[in-house]
Amino acid sequence: MIRDVLRMGDPRLLERSAAVAKFGTPELEALLADMRDTMAARRGAGLAAPQIGVLQQVVIFGVERNERYPDAEPVPYTELVNPVLTPLSDARDEDWEGCLSVPGLRGVVPRYRNLRYEGFDPQGRPIRREVSGFHARVVQHEVDHLLGILYPMRMRDLSRFGYTDILFPDSAPDEE
Repeated sequence: MIRDVLRMGDPRLLERSAAVAKFGTPELEALLADMRDTMAARRGAGLAAPQIGVLQQVVIFGVERNERYPDAEPVPYTELVNPVLTPLSDARDEDWEGCLSVPGLRGVVPRYRNLRYEGFDPQGRPIRREVSGFHARVVQHEVDHLLGILYPMRMRDLSRFGYTDILFPDSAPDEE
């Protein structure tokens, strides 16, 4: 089922999410099905459970090709529960980000270039990956939602924050 996406200003987006205690449950699978449907309908690169009003540590992400991120390398579809991120160096990159909870806007956000993420799949099997580039950016963005952080809160320069149609007039229309 496609769910409404909470927008910036909703206080639930600023809350920390609780860890998932039980894996392989019908409730977790129903949540993930709704997240998949919602992310696909909104053409997102990822979605965190808090964005649909569920304060649990669950994120999904993945990009084959997305008109909102035309230069991004593919990111394998992943369902990640109770994630933990570990930067592999202090190196950071700044790049443009958008968010389904911050519709129609983009901003330049610093993110770790290389990191390891760990957590579990929906059945409780461990996931551990070392990633870089856009993949690292996407997972950091989604995990921030579990901490009550929206990307504008990470920005260093608000002069690089604005409406997508103004910043990128030749790009595909934003459905954010």
